[in-house]
Amino acid sequence: MAGPIRFSLLPESAGVSPDGHLTIGGLDTLDLATEFGTPLFLYDEAHLRSRCREAVEAFPGGVAYASKAFLCRAMARIAADEGMSIDVASGGELAVVLSAGVAASRCVLHGNNKSIGELRDALVVGVGRIVIDSFDELARLEALALEGLPTPNVLIRVTPGVEAHTHEFVMTGQEDSKFGFGWHSGAAHEAVTRAEASTAVRLVGLHCHIGSQVFSAENFAKAIEVVAPLAREVALEEFCVGGGLGVAYVEAEEAPTISQWARATLAACAHAGVPGRITAEPGRAIVAQAGITLYEVGTIKDLAGIRTYVSVDGGMSDNPRPVLYGSGYETALPRSIAGDRALPIRLVGKHCESGDLLVREGWVPDDLVVGDVVCTPVTGAYGHSMASNYNRLTRPAIVFVGQGTARLVVRRETVEDLLSTDVG
Repeated sequence: MAGPIRFSLLPESAGVSPDGHLTIGGLDTLDLATEFGTPLFLYDEAHLRSRCREAVEAFPGGVAYASKAFLCRAMARIAADEGMSIDVASGGELAVVLSAGVAASRCVLHGNNKSIGELRDALVVGVGRIVIDSFDELARLEALALEGLPTPNVLIRVTPGVEAHTHEFVMTGQEDSKFGFGWHSGAAHEAVTRAEASTAVRLVGLHCHIGSQVFSAENFAKAIEVVAPLAREVALEEFCVGGGLGVAYVEAEEAPTISQWARATLAACAHAGVPGRITAEPGRAIVAQAGITLYEVGTIKDLAGIRTYVSVDGGMSDNPRPVLYGSGYETALPRSIAGDRALPIRLVGKHCESGDLLVREGWVPDDLVVGDVVCTPVTGAYGHSMASNYNRLTRPAIVFVGQGTARLVVRRETVEDLLSTDVG
């Protein structure tokens, strides 16, 4: 038996209508499911803006939105409007941001294997920062300099050898990593020396990122302590602590706020004597809680003495995190959002995989029926971004809500979209 869903897991504007329905931005979520269809990614625009403003205020040295967490033109405009730069990790992400009208100078280009084409395009449009991830990448930039392209401002990504307490697939700060230049191997020092001596780049800072979904500020402090001697030695204008702040996905979890994380991080930098302005790149912490996903229940299969399977019209194609990382989520019925949840269920998708799990151990009211709409909170990060067309399912629509209005920002894919690239 579980009580009502914890409202701290829902978007900030979440409320309860007179008839007990979940509302977001003043709108009934069941009405939105009817209007736009399911599965549906639903975002609270006020929540998005509030998190962006919090980040900007918390990191006065500058803060970039890590767009890999969730990107569309509307999200890029919100981040830029609220004063954030935008971190992009591919030519495609850069193209979306630029198409939203955001200046290239406000973009930071990441990636462990940037192609010569991606780097050339970044230089042509005038990307504000490039975070160098390998000696091969530095060689590519030096080759591009021979074409007479602008000299980029760059940061060196340092791998500090700190293992964050998170899933191994999203750990990036350990020595054995595809990302960055290792601290203990001496590669980071060599990269800084080469960049300082190169006329093809202008070295402006160091970058350090230890992973994703990290709850402990101590992990960030350890990484800062490791890299601080190099930061003091080269005394550059910028030191970026990356992102990776965790968020609460289930009832038992608690996470620091962006402001709390910033205070602890800035204090650690000050204690370690790190010079220059301190910047950061939050992504998940900006968007995760702002979004929920709505599904329609299609099949309820009660296996006596085992469990109840509830199948919905989406699945691992719109949220692969449970399959990839074993991530946990909560379940609720928008028609009775403040009601007790007495029925234990396993929420599954419609894909031809036994592992197609959305919520391994969920709870819903015991009067659940086929046709009900079920929601999974805290799905604003890495759902749409990692979505696929497995089994040729079309990807869901995205709707932003606020102040009693809803706007479609990404339309639902169609079968025609699936066929448009199939030229055989």
